[in-house]
Amino acid sequence: MKYDRSKIPSVTVNRLSIYYRYLERLIETEEGRNIKTISSYEISKKTGINSSQVRKDLAYFGEFGTRGIGYHIENLIDILKKILKSDKEWNIILAGAGNIGKALAQYEGFRKRGFFIKGIFDNNPRKINEKIDNIHVYDVKDMGKYIRKWHIEIGIIAVPENSAQRVADIMIAGGIKSILNFSPVHIKLSPEIKLKNLDLSVELESLTYYLNL
Repeated sequence: MKYDRSKIPSVTVNRLSIYYRYLERLIETEEGRNIKTISSYEISKKTGINSSQVRKDLAYFGEFGTRGIGYHIENLIDILKKILKSDKEWNIILAGAGNIGKALAQYEGFRKRGFFIKGIFDNNPRKINEKIDNIHVYDVKDMGKYIRKWHIEIGIIAVPENSAQRVADIMIAGGIKSILNFSPVHIKLSPEIKLKNLDLSVELESLTYYLNL
């Protein structure tokens, strides 16, 4: 599969993950184990994404469906795994041992998807050297050294907003290439660093906007 990752829209990548999760759940069911192929229409019905959009998203990566038959399910799962790099395990670090950090550390879905939090970092002396779900909490001052030692490329930030930029700078100096940010603040990064922001209050406000109260 030859394609330029930089030219694939981020919304397409997000939808690929939705297709992948649906197909994995499908083959775990008794009904799904007896199905060999699936059409874009059937994927559309279960994911809520238009069937033409499903075909367009998959077409970025090649023509591996058969007209009138659809996609071979196991083959499509393997292709999506490779595209999303879910066929390998990823070691990540987490900055912040507060409520959000604890919830993230205990989230089983990360491990099921091949993401393993190897270390948690905080500046609170009462939290340092504790364990959250059997993951050690280290001093944030040791974060850069830890990143370099274990060649970690993904970091999660779940610290107060006044600490987020400093934590991001330490991560990047250590070698982090991608950051998932839960802090409600804009972080300034160089263009080559991939950043995803997830502000829970913003997400809730985007819902309340549409409520007729």
